[in-house]
Amino acid sequence: MKGRFSTVDLRAILTELKASVLGMRVANIYDIDNKTYLIKLVKTDEKTMLLFESGTRLYKTGFDWPKNMMPSGFSMKLRKHLRTRRLISIEQLGSDRIVDMQFGENEAAYHLIVELYDRGNLILTDFEYNILNLLRTRTEGDDVRFAVRERYPLELARPNQPLISLESLREVLLEAKPGDTLKKILNSRLVYGPAVLDHCLLNAGFPEGAKVGKNFDVSQDLPQLMSALMEAEKFLEVSGSQPCQGYIVQKREKKPKQDDSPAEELLTYAEFHPFKFKQHEKSPCVEFPSFNKAVDEFFSQLESQRLDLKALQLEKVAIKKLENVKKDHERRLETLQKVQDEDKHKAQLIELNLDLVDKAILVVRSAIANQIDWTEIWDIVREAQAQGDPVASAIKTLKLDSNHITVLLRNPFSGYESDSEGDDDMDGRGASGDRPMKIDIDLALSAYANAKKYYDQKRHAAKKEQKTIDASEKAVKNAEKKTKETLKEVSTVTKINKARKTYWFEKFLWFITSENYLVIAGRDSQQNELIVKRHLKPGDLYVHADLHGATSCVIQNHTSSPVPPKSLNEAGTFAICHSAAWDAKVVTSAWYVHHDQVSKTAPTGEYLTTGSFMIRGKKNYLPPSHLILGFGFIFKIDDTCIWRHKDERKVRIAEEDEESVADSQATEGTLEAEIAEEDMKSSSSSDSGDEEAPEADGEQGAVAAQVVEQETKDTKEEEEEEEEAEEER
Repeated sequence: MKGRFSTVDLRAILTELKASVLGMRVANIYDIDNKTYLIKLVKTDEKTMLLFESGTRLYKTGFDWPKNMMPSGFSMKLRKHLRTRRLISIEQLGSDRIVDMQFGENEAAYHLIVELYDRGNLILTDFEYNILNLLRTRTEGDDVRFAVRERYPLELARPNQPLISLESLREVLLEAKPGDTLKKILNSRLVYGPAVLDHCLLNAGFPEGAKVGKNFDVSQDLPQLMSALMEAEKFLEVSGSQPCQGYIVQKREKKPKQDDSPAEELLTYAEFHPFKFKQHEKSPCVEFPSFNKAVDEFFSQLESQRLDLKALQLEKVAIKKLENVKKDHERRLETLQKVQDEDKHKAQLIELNLDLVDKAILVVRSAIANQIDWTEIWDIVREAQAQGDPVASAIKTLKLDSNHITVLLRNPFSGYESDSEGDDDMDGRGASGDRPMKIDIDLALSAYANAKKYYDQKRHAAKKEQKTIDASEKAVKNAEKKTKETLKEVSTVTKINKARKTYWFEKFLWFITSENYLVIAGRDSQQNELIVKRHLKPGDLYVHADLHGATSCVIQNHTSSPVPPKSLNEAGTFAICHSAAWDAKVVTSAWYVHHDQVSKTAPTGEYLTTGSFMIRGKKNYLPPSHLILGFGFIFKIDDTCIWRHKDERKVRIAEEDEESVADSQATEGTLEAEIAEEDMKSSSSSDSGDEEAPEADGEQGAVAAQVVEQETKDTKEEEEEEEEAEEER
């Protein structure tokens, strides 16, 4: 895997940086680790993060890298000298991989030198290149020392050199040893880098990995090699004169197969280049509009890629363990089955040679009973074997220490019963039954007892096999379960550690309304101050709960039309729920004003604290809201899928509301008509109700009229009494 810049990479990245970051001021400096630092550069309405790592990389990043909570001593030194200074120039020193960044001008200038070769270094100097601070102190030779108060030796940088001459190239190749690769020889003498050399050598017709004396002849192939170096020189010139596209070469990693599922592939980043080279034509490649974006994507995904590779390795280990368990299970069953077959075959051979076995047992028993020495017994057996005795010939070994002998038995009927009907007890008489077998015979048992012993062993092995099958099935299931859990945990860990880019508003309290308006609120008084000063723009609305000390909310209006009422009510609820009303469980209301009504100017003789503002003009109060908050997930969709989600959060206009109200009224009218028809049907079906209903209505109407007349009289009498009292006064 490629891990650092080549000279061509450095020239390509500097070409882009010169066009984008020159003239910007240093806002702050952060350290990611002891070798990697971030410089925050700002300009009007523009912010850029410049990332550089000692010995490895330098580029502009768009990702939110995790920063150390406490800045290092080197980071504090950089802040002291570089903060608020303008980046004047960024240059490469000669043809070496050394970058000189100048901040400030004339005698107020400071230089930050980034070395991108070997172990690398970061060096801060003044305008005369006197070292003020550096990442690591080192010496080069006997005279040059890189340390504080020493002068940085600019003259040691290798100057830009023209294309190597034909004679010089010939001398270099003649000094090389036969068998050395052409790329290795040229890479140590030239600045093009291995990737450019590989591409140019392939284009020139040399095979991959060409070697001196084997694929390359100095006397014949030198002009061809010279044309390849001229092409490499063009790559160097183009990378330093115009912006380049970016390419990331990927590597295929095969995932282990599970069950019968097809093998999957994991694509990991292997190399990054400003050009598409010939040696990578067969490899998968991702193209980017600029080399800086390719580099940023490559290094930002390295950590995630490491996790993916670790997950792949753990996955392979887990599946290998599962396969080993299955293989062990199969091996045990095979061994038990083999033992059963052997024991059965031994018992059958003993049964077929009962007389021979009994005679052998009797002979040895008699010799032992006569107290003959064991060595003499074996000598007697060997003499009988020499005389052709069938019983002695069958005895192969005496194991008298364990009271056993070993006899060689064969099937005496092989060839005579080959066409007989098969028998489960005689299934060893086929091909296996024809071969003789050495069998241990217990002298304390008869021939039948020895056969029974082997049958018992066969039954015991069969029971053991069944137990092994049951236990192995459980073991395999447990192993499969653990493997799945391991793979799940690995996948979860990998996904958790993959960071995403955070948006600027996520540091505040925020939500998106049902009509797609962004609402932000401060978490404390400092954030309230920041929201109003920086993010309250013309057209936006300022929302506040009708309580002292509540958070300041801003509805960002991205349209030219006013903010609709539904979004206002949602923002008001948001403001109330993030105020003291939430803890006190008090239902109150919120109000809103326009952006030009919010001011930081206090009346004469008064002072506004941080996060407090003056509201001038009329406050527009919103209806009281319930203390209800929800929690949801927002998914970021791909740019190619945006059209599918168009108008999902559109603003509801008054005409749509009227149409919905008209539809509901029409529905209610239809229901009332149906109810009236049902009443008429029911009234026509009844007799007594039609006659008594009018009389009842008349009585009720008369009573109601009397009540109204009585109330009118009482009101007039009260008014007359009040008038008389006033006249008397």
